[in-house]
Amino acid sequence: MERHSYSAVFCQVTVDPATGEVRVRRLLGMFAVGRVINPLLARSQLVGGMVMGLSTALHEEGARDPATGRHITTDFAGYHIAAPADIPGIEADFVPDYEPGDPSGLKGVGEIGTVGTAAAIANAVWHATGRRQRTLPIRPDRVLEEQPTL
Repeated sequence: MERHSYSAVFCQVTVDPATGEVRVRRLLGMFAVGRVINPLLARSQLVGGMVMGLSTALHEEGARDPATGRHITTDFAGYHIAAPADIPGIEADFVPDYEPGDPSGLKGVGEIGTVGTAAAIANAVWHATGRRQRTLPIRPDRVLEEQPTL
């Protein structure tokens, strides 16, 4: 029997109209992960996943050499990740979840914290600017560039 976890992530951002810099001010994740045995550990894993999703959305970009296909960013000197100053107040909480037929009520927490975070940030940037961001990371130059009307 498959047991899926579900989540909804909400985000509040500010975007500097002059520079295109996006700052995440608040993240809230609600997670239906079944019966939670250790809430402190599970919440910590979800918050860590949301930090990973924030880093994916705003910082992490792997570049390849077009001639060879090899990675150009092979170390952390050129591969940017979120620093503590980039991390806002993050809240993660659990939604009561029960699946009939599963006596334990357990599901996986795993990567569910990461899954919706980048999309929530991109959607918040759209609400702030009126421009959709369909490429990650959401860099300032991409926020400021003119986008064709669809």
